[in-house]
Amino acid sequence: MKHFKIIFAVVLLSVVSFSCKNKSAEPEIKTVEAATPIETVAKTIDPNATYAKAEFTIKGMTCQIGCANTIEKKLSKLDGVKSATVSFDKKLAMVEYDVSKVNTATLEETVTGSGDMYSVNDMKTVDNFETTSTKETRK
Repeated sequence: MKHFKIIFAVVLLSVVSFSCKNKSAEPEIKTVEAATPIETVAKTIDPNATYAKAEFTIKGMTCQIGCANTIEKKLSKLDGVKSATVSFDKKLAMVEYDVSKVNTATLEETVTGSGDMYSVNDMKTVDNFETTSTKETRK
């Protein structure tokens, strides 16, 4: 038992002495350039542009988070879209857009391109949105 204690003490002393190699070494600092995320780039809205409002129903949505929010984000990111709101409960999309940059065909392509199961119906241009939603996305 005495030999076991001596061997244990020698091993412990060896581990402690070799693990403390060089405490004065400075950590290496690397600088990496990152691209600017799309979310941080402010979307400019032309105050002199002519804006139109479109309302249309979207068929094929199965949930608020996966379907409606995804479509809303894709519509909002289109260049020329001032605001976009998609209501899952009413299956209704309301988009305000610059007529010189976006048209109803572009809006429909964006929705149907978001997933194979989505389809656009009853596309109409309106002066004012029929229903107001509590959520309006502006980017």
